[in-house]
Amino acid sequence: MKRRRIVILGAGGRDFHNFNVCFRDNNEYEVVCFTATQIPHIENRTYPAEIAGKLYPRGIPILPEQELPRILRSGDLDEVVFAYSDVSHEHVMHVASAVLAAGCDFRIIGPGATMIKGKVPIVAILAVRTGAGKSPATRKVTKLLRDSGKKVVIIRHPMPYGDLKKQTVQRFEKMEDLVLHDCTVEEREEYEPHLENGMILFAGVDYEQILRAAEKEADVVVWDGGNNDMPFYAPDLSIVVADALRPDHGIKYHPGETNVRAADVVIVNKEDTATPESVKAVKDTVKLLNPNAEVIDAASPISVDKPELIKDKRVLVIEDGPTLTHGGMTFGAGVVAARKYGAKELIDPRPFAVGEIKESYVKYPAVGHLLPALGYGAKQVSELEATIRACDPEVVLIATPADLRRIIKVDKPVVRIRYELEELGPPKLERILSRIFQARTL
Repeated sequence: MKRRRIVILGAGGRDFHNFNVCFRDNNEYEVVCFTATQIPHIENRTYPAEIAGKLYPRGIPILPEQELPRILRSGDLDEVVFAYSDVSHEHVMHVASAVLAAGCDFRIIGPGATMIKGKVPIVAILAVRTGAGKSPATRKVTKLLRDSGKKVVIIRHPMPYGDLKKQTVQRFEKMEDLVLHDCTVEEREEYEPHLENGMILFAGVDYEQILRAAEKEADVVVWDGGNNDMPFYAPDLSIVVADALRPDHGIKYHPGETNVRAADVVIVNKEDTATPESVKAVKDTVKLLNPNAEVIDAASPISVDKPELIKDKRVLVIEDGPTLTHGGMTFGAGVVAARKYGAKELIDPRPFAVGEIKESYVKYPAVGHLLPALGYGAKQVSELEATIRACDPEVVLIATPADLRRIIKVDKPVVRIRYELEELGPPKLERILSRIFQARTL
């Protein structure tokens, strides 16, 4: 029987996972290539033969998604699998229309075919959009579980931007492990806070192997889902974070809407900075899509280590990179801190940006006068450092979850801005989390 020739569209995460669980060693399909988008420098690589399995002795090429029209024109393709996240429904259907016009099937593989079952309870922390507050929600949940006496291991949604063979299964316990695994700024933003809290974290490429390794050390696994993707594991409890500052995104983005519809719990975050109308709009959306979900009101208040340095100063605000770029946010905790503590001026870094940092403003014009913490390789890290230096601020506000001073030199006073999730009203999360262990016992 002729194997169906397919292309998997991705961004170095869901695409690899879908291949591993659905297509590796599957004689019915031939994966012609992966395509890559969203993240710089993850294309023009090869998915290694050592991971790809016996059907792909030369591995599988990873091409830029811009190559898709050429691949479709070849006429030698049966199916295109869409496998990345944090995109509008309109974007998904534009891609689908191009594929269908070429005569191919367009497919999104559902979580029922891709979620791996765990031997210990699994709590999935998901989001409607990047930047909604999933990471502080994960930190809150892991703390509650640990305080209840459970051994908690976190598994993070993939960010395999380097050598895929070396990144098949990654384990992080100490800050030195970030250097050992040559982590990018984005990886550090996600991993550092968990390590500072004394947690063990796994990530990588092969999430079956990762789960089996993590289960050996855990009473409970917390899935820290990135890029508002669906979970890779079948959760005992699904918690989804919605952003009160983007009230309509729960019905406009993929797979954010899927996450809301499948949630056991929806945390409506940033209620302290959103209008009452926006908060109500989010809750109305949740009620429409998933009336059985339990709703938790929450805020992400900021903490500032040296607020006195901000007043009357020209400040450069550095915010979380993905939140500003494909997340589409136009401000974050750094801007809130600058305004709250009386900064004289927020420096516009665009005239001073160099290299790929400068190019990011062209690709994502909505970023505006903030500096996204981009650093997907040594070149971008050096360009980030050069941009900061060229801005010549009096004070630098680092509002990313990672302390950038660990990897770049900042020769100006630095103020760190952090944010953690707080429940508003009577706490519910602790009670909700206890249910999963009762259910497993029954």
